[in-house]
Amino acid sequence: MSESTIIAWTNHTFNLAWGCVKVSPGCKNCYADTLSSRYGYDVWGPRKPRRVFGEKYWNNPLKWNQEAELAGERRRVFTSSMCDCFEDHPTIDAEREKLWPLIRKTPWLDWQVLTKRPERYAECLPDDWGEGYANVWLGTSIENEDYIWRADELRKIPAVVRFISYEPALGPLDALDLEGLDWILYGGESGPGFRPHNADWARSMRDRCGSPPANSRRWPVFFYKQSSDIRTEMGIELDGEIVRNYPTPLTVSAGLFG
Repeated sequence: MSESTIIAWTNHTFNLAWGCVKVSPGCKNCYADTLSSRYGYDVWGPRKPRRVFGEKYWNNPLKWNQEAELAGERRRVFTSSMCDCFEDHPTIDAEREKLWPLIRKTPWLDWQVLTKRPERYAECLPDDWGEGYANVWLGTSIENEDYIWRADELRKIPAVVRFISYEPALGPLDALDLEGLDWILYGGESGPGFRPHNADWARSMRDRCGSPPANSRRWPVFFYKQSSDIRTEMGIELDGEIVRNYPTPLTVSAGLFG
């Protein structure tokens, strides 16, 4: 799972661990839970152990960084697809402490750190976070309007990119304030038992992202990953177009963190 990925918006995935606790409706059909069980790992639940990895695995990003530098192009790394980096669990806490030094050693990699627990940012980010690491994109998942408070928690934290994973999309997000955000990733649910989305939810978000207010200081671009279907990437067009925009990270020293 570290060398390649079917996730359209990243180049690599890197997992601190496997295992988590479901916290909101978006977690109902969690692919990571299904995959863990398929491979025989009982790691889902508050009192369950988490699967961790050794030195060889943790050295992979060093290799990716070297490859990116030789190619002269930045690579994106999503962490974590099989756990939540900010879960309150002793194993995750210990593995997360290993992540920050690794990120500092890989300046050619843009780390896309996603969580459903943004209220734990302040407690869990490293002491030298400051205005944010130049190569860390900080994000949170929001599946419907009951969880737009997560964006408020995200806006409290300085980051060169703040992003929202609107996946699985389970309702409209018309009430979501987009100011201070940089990227919206939209995806309908995929997999067995997938819940259908309404393309109007995606259209509304696409149009809102494309029409920033005149006085906006920071406004997101839109990325349409897929519609709802049995398999991922089954419907990647929205109204006959592929809409896959990427944000431009802020410069840490610019002091533009609103």
